Amino acid sequence: MAVLRVKFTKTKRDKLAQILWILNWVSVVSGIILFSLGLFLKIEIKKRNEVMAKGDINSVPNMLISVGVIACIINFLGGKICYDCSDANKFSRWKLVMLPYIVCTFCFTFCILVGALMCYTMRNELEESLYLGLRDAIKFYKDTDIPGRCFLKKTVDLLQIGFRCCGNNGFRDWFEIQWVSPRYLNMASKEVLDQLKSNVDGKFLVDGVPFSCCNPSSPRPCIQYQLTNNSAHYNYDFLTEELNIWMKGCREALLDYYTGIMRSIGIAALLIWLFELSVLIGVRYLQTAMKNVLLLGDLEGESDGWLLENSFVETAKYNISIIKNLGKANQISTVSGMNDPNINVQNTDCDKTNITTKSLPAAR
Repeated sequence: MAVLRVKFTKTKRDKLAQILWILNWVSVVSGIILFSLGLFLKIEIKKRNEVMAKGDINSVPNMLISVGVIACIINFLGGKICYDCSDANKFSRWKLVMLPYIVCTFCFTFCILVGALMCYTMRNELEESLYLGLRDAIKFYKDTDIPGRCFLKKTVDLLQIGFRCCGNNGFRDWFEIQWVSPRYLNMASKEVLDQLKSNVDGKFLVDGVPFSCCNPSSPRPCIQYQLTNNSAHYNYDFLTEELNIWMKGCREALLDYYTGIMRSIGIAALLIWLFELSVLIGVRYLQTAMKNVLLLGDLEGESDGWLLENSFVETAKYNISIIKNLGKANQISTVSGMNDPNINVQNTDCDKTNITTKSLPAAR
């Protein structure tokens, strides 16, 4: 029994073809939107490429870009098919193409759904990439004279100012690394030498942060050095007083930023998927209705259209049986005792030429 059977008159078929023609052109625009969203996300990721470790974080924008391009091509072709389906004679040349087109479009709409879901599952990969990238960027913050790293100080400072963050997980990350370049350390100073000797591996570690961690909205002048030394500052207690530096880590700030973008893109992709799916359902009804018109032979009469010719269970069983029997026609059985009966059978020579004949006695 057909699933969701609908009866169509000629007027309804023509209207359906015209509506689908318009909707396919709208789908072309939605494909451009998907492409633009993927390109936007790729550019935003590339902007912070210096503070991200290499990984699969570009898989989502690449997926959206590819799906957007395919959407434009498929829906352009779909618009042409639906436009011709308003005429039964023109439909004849698309009759064999429409079913493969519907199957390919269904797979394509599934890719849109996958792309939308990937926007919500990318958070873990992005978080790991930001953690590793920011860790290395902070580690090389002091290397302003080394080629390939000299830009990292500016990058990290602009990042902390722009996103109002400090460090990787927080401002204490700066306490664990030497972020002051050795060229700016006075090696003749006893205080510097004592600091180098007292810290691990001879590094100049201080309980201070770069200037870019300072909160300009704070009424108090920024305290960026000796943050944990209450006696170094007047009327100061770092345990109870709200510090005038950014408290949020840059990993969390960037993760919130990109998560917001991907959530919006995911919602847009889901809406486009639902729209594409509805257009595909309409094309399926149009294809079955036009096919039945040709079978009936009455181009002006009514015809049935459906989503599936048989029930879901029967359709699933039929497709599974096709997959199981795929290629079996060319297989040769190798089971013991099931050899080809024609093997090792001597051929009969019906055209023997070397037949010995008794010679007739010659007449005397």
